[in-house]
Amino acid sequence: MSIGYLDPGNIESDLQSGATAGYSLMWLLMWATVMGLLIQMLAARLGVATGCHLAELCREEYPVWVRMVLWFMTEVAIIGADVQQVIGSAIAFKVLSNGYIPLWLGVLITGIDGFAFLFLENFGVRKLEALFCGFIGVMALSFAWMFGETNPNGKAMAAGLLIPSVPGNAVDKAVGIVGAVIMPHNIFLHSALVQSRNIDITKKNRVREALRYYNIESAVALFISFLINLCIMAIFAKAFFGKEGANNIGLANAGEYLQQKYGEGFFPILYIWAIGLLAAGQSSTMTGTYTGQFVMGGFLNLPVKKWVRVVVTRAVAIVPTVIVALIFNSSENELDRLSEWLNVLQSIQLPFALIPLLCLVSNTRVMGVFVIDTLTKVVAWSIAVLVLGINMYLLGVSVLSSLVHSVSAIIVLGISSAAYGAFICYLVLDPAQEDGNWSFLKNLFSRKEHQQLLELVEDTGDTMVLSSK
Repeated sequence: MSIGYLDPGNIESDLQSGATAGYSLMWLLMWATVMGLLIQMLAARLGVATGCHLAELCREEYPVWVRMVLWFMTEVAIIGADVQQVIGSAIAFKVLSNGYIPLWLGVLITGIDGFAFLFLENFGVRKLEALFCGFIGVMALSFAWMFGETNPNGKAMAAGLLIPSVPGNAVDKAVGIVGAVIMPHNIFLHSALVQSRNIDITKKNRVREALRYYNIESAVALFISFLINLCIMAIFAKAFFGKEGANNIGLANAGEYLQQKYGEGFFPILYIWAIGLLAAGQSSTMTGTYTGQFVMGGFLNLPVKKWVRVVVTRAVAIVPTVIVALIFNSSENELDRLSEWLNVLQSIQLPFALIPLLCLVSNTRVMGVFVIDTLTKVVAWSIAVLVLGINMYLLGVSVLSSLVHSVSAIIVLGISSAAYGAFICYLVLDPAQEDGNWSFLKNLFSRKEHQQLLELVEDTGDTMVLSSK
């Protein structure tokens, strides 16, 4: 689960924030991770308490047309994330081979070895978990080495963590940090991963124990991912903030910029950077494929063998990525621009995972005694509104700035936005369920109307008013 916070998309957001805003956005990275932790805890709670993951529950709780839209949107989110992740690995292969491995070939290598790594699960889920721990260890060592090489300012880091501030020229970077933290496919993934342990959900004490340990495990994992992200932001803040060319740094050329500034070390920092990026790309693309299996199986309930599902989900993601690699092989700026648009795509898809999650964990019929309390509901929905608002801002800034001169494009965007907003409202109200938010609101207004009628009867003494109503 924590790999979702360390994929190449997050790394690019970290390095660009550090290069353009220095240490000032570190507090936002910290609180965005805390918000992500709460969402991941709710995903784990759903999976443990119900014995089903989010995609399966969406299939059971929503009408056919709704769940098909949710499935399609989730697949689009997975493909978009996978493009970023596989391209990150391909960039690392290109750097480590001194340019002999082009991007498209790096994409194919990543697709094949990621497919092979997933077969470790046949020898037990612990083996696969150990592999992911190894990847995270490689990332931690690589970026910690770079942290030591660049020697960021400790006092400035402390100030950045404790004092909230957003420079005027870094609003888009601040929005990007929050938008990149909670990935839609990661919510589906975590609700399924917790079922890798044998838990008797009929015994409430066992479920409570499992939830306690999953919460501890999630907190530790995300704390480690936060430290790695913090290191990356600090490295680029120390190296490039306020320097010429800081706004031009992206995932594709970051290693070259580092090499030019810190290239006199014992081991070339360019290769250290590439090793860390390779570990991030390899591990995150595996989680994308893993998520694709759960999503396809959960939404569609297809009676196909697991290896067939792996092949299909891998092919669906790899083919678009190879096309992207062939188009953008020699254009670093365009590749970074594509990555920004893919972050916008994730922002668009986020409600289709986050809203069903919050509706389900708030539903007593689904969760039983493990339904979240009122305080958790308020905090969770507040985070949802905040994150969705920030993501919509990111979408508006990114899209409208590109389409402002095209009237027809603005009209299409307006119609699409209206349909998008209507569908989100449908998900929030959940009118297909007798115990959904729509029914709750209707009952609430009915009780208020009934109370008003009773007060009218008491004031007038006329029982005919009540009977006529």
